[in-house]
Amino acid sequence: MKRVAFTMRLKPGGLAEYRRLHDAIWPDLVRELEASGIRNMTIFEHDPVLFLYSEVEDEGAWDRLWHTEVHDRWGELMNPLMAFRDDGIVDSTPVNEVFHIEPASWQPATGSDHSDG
Repeated sequence: MKRVAFTMRLKPGGLAEYRRLHDAIWPDLVRELEASGIRNMTIFEHDPVLFLYSEVEDEGAWDRLWHTEVHDRWGELMNPLMAFRDDGIVDSTPVNEVFHIEPASWQPATGSDHSDG
């Protein structure tokens, strides 16, 4: 599994509609996310910046999704809300992972087996 993150920028005033559309995400888009190898996705906002984090099966997962018919239809709804660069591409920037940890000690304790250490 690979962790992937990037930012995108909304046009002013686009956040409410962006949220509304994602709250009603299409089941066929969810199926396409899964079929493309995207195992989970979380979007955070600091209006107008969106921060998208996902875990994917491989490097090509997002490219596979972006080249599907259902994503093209979803894009038609999203495009009026998104900021674009001068070259016509959505204003998006990859974010590189610097640090990740999942220590076993962070797992909930089970039973009476507690450590003071």
